[in-house]
Amino acid sequence: MEDVKYYTQEGLDALKRELSQLEAVERPKISQAIAEARDKGDLSENAEYDAAKEAQGLLELKIANLRNLIAKARVLDESKIDVSKVLIYSIVKIKNMKNNAEMTYTIVPESESDLKAGKISVSSPIAKALIGNSKGDIVSVQAPAGVMDFQILDISR
Repeated sequence: MEDVKYYTQEGLDALKRELSQLEAVERPKISQAIAEARDKGDLSENAEYDAAKEAQGLLELKIANLRNLIAKARVLDESKIDVSKVLIYSIVKIKNMKNNAEMTYTIVPESESDLKAGKISVSSPIAKALIGNSKGDIVSVQAPAGVMDFQILDISR
């Protein structure tokens, strides 16, 4: 089975921008560094040349991985997200049952997680506990400080 990953259009566009940057800017920079190191003479004892060639190999691997990711990517139609239960791309408002603090998170793939923006990875402990549950449910999350209980106040997209 192919390894399909789902993204928002925004997430897929970010991957495409990164690939474009690597191919259009970083690749020529490394080629230039290799050419300059080659011009310095004996390649068998040229650390700059070796470092540039290694950087080129790593860059090409990153480019190949990004191309593969983009080729297998599917854009999720956010209008079709079921809001009766928590799923990937759900926006979930939860309340900490211990201190009544309320938080809102969007559950996203690992590649799109950004805690400062309120986007938590689908593989995070909180997201794992929330997935599949409905509004009003109370879920328990194993945290470093012990078990924390959260109530799901709202689910949207």
